[in-house]
Amino acid sequence: MSHTIRDKTKLLARVRRIRGQVEALERALEAEKGCGEVLHQIAAIRGATNGLMSVVVEDHVRTHIVDPAISSEAERLQGAEALIEVLRTYLK
Repeated sequence: MSHTIRDKTKLLARVRRIRGQVEALERALEAEKGCGEVLHQIAAIRGATNGLMSVVVEDHVRTHIVDPAISSEAERLQGAEALIEVLRTYLK
């Protein structure tokens, strides 16, 4: 079972909190709030998104790369390559 399926409830809760933060940002912009408040909202969204990414990356490493149950070096390499590809995109 994939770690994103196993942790589905926890991950969806994080996504819903992020959605709430994005909606709060939208309301702040609609209400023409000051740039300080808007910047704080954006920073909060970024932090929440980075936190979600961190959790999923950590679980990926533990499940698809360093898990002692993985006996195939090819399978470990595949897990590492998938992670590298995503990180390259994420860090651009």
